[in-house]
Amino acid sequence: MEALVARLSHLDPEAEGALRVVMFYDTLMRRRVDLPALARASAALAECVAGIRLHGTGRVIRVSPDGRETSAPPPVPSVTAPIGLDGEEIGTVWLERPGPPGPLDEVVLDRLALAASAVVERYGPARTTMADPALVELVISSDSDEAARARALRLLGFAAGLPLRVVAVRTRLPLDRLGGLLCPARPVKAAPLADVGVILATAVDPARFPVGVRAGIGAAASPDRSWREARTALRFTTPREPVVHYDALGAVALLAQVPPEAARDNADVAAIARVAGDPEDLETLDAYCAAGSLRRAAGLLHLHHSSVARRLEQIGKTLGIELTEPTGLIRARLALTAWRLLDD
Repeated sequence: MEALVARLSHLDPEAEGALRVVMFYDTLMRRRVDLPALARASAALAECVAGIRLHGTGRVIRVSPDGRETSAPPPVPSVTAPIGLDGEEIGTVWLERPGPPGPLDEVVLDRLALAASAVVERYGPARTTMADPALVELVISSDSDEAARARALRLLGFAAGLPLRVVAVRTRLPLDRLGGLLCPARPVKAAPLADVGVILATAVDPARFPVGVRAGIGAAASPDRSWREARTALRFTTPREPVVHYDALGAVALLAQVPPEAARDNADVAAIARVAGDPEDLETLDAYCAAGSLRRAAGLLHLHHSSVARRLEQIGKTLGIELTEPTGLIRARLALTAWRLLDD
């Protein structure tokens, strides 16, 4: 490598410099160098400090022309370039040249960025979050055989034997950003699929979901079954409960299997549809069903409990249900949930 740098340093940079830089990095790639070696070679070629940073891991490599990693506070880079992989920016490369940039600095950085992307992809798993939807679909499809599923997981960067969580989401946020928030230090992949987003992760912290995101989290060990559970859990989300674990639904999950026609024909569900015409009544009923008591519902609504009691009395008459009775509360909860599933 040192001999190659020395030979290139004697060539005319005005005539053949750019071509020689391309050949230089092609040689490095054939030798399958890692990131530190790539940074050392680039610093020697450019005769100034060269740097590489990966956003996903926060890893920073800065090497001086003598081949040693430097820990001195970095100055403002003279030139920078993004590292791209699968349409996503995964890092940055730069040169720290005192004075103005050299005539070939842009070419050096362009090739350095391409080489760094190839190194990350080869020695990965790739630190991108967005994934090929076709690979994700192979992982979660019930039609995939185990060999195809295992190969897709390997290509996505998930090691064999790792636990896997499947999440179905509806969000206006970019899926790569959401995936990074949910699982910042472990493998995570995201892709749009039909009408929802899919996130595959080795761990999911529900507290990290941003406001405005609806998410269903599957519980099964098998990715295809976990996907079905995640889609079902997503249907049960509400503004009051935007993130739902499938395993927390218990027997309530059976409501998702009720045919829509049967649900619409049910008298309690039809009555909920009438109550839903008044947003204030619907909010009151929702709070009461979520809280399970009049006083706790009043706290959720920031109203006096007597005001909530009057509203519930009127709502109960519309529904034909005695809401203050335990069986009435159960009927209202089930009917409200079934009505929401129809809306989905």
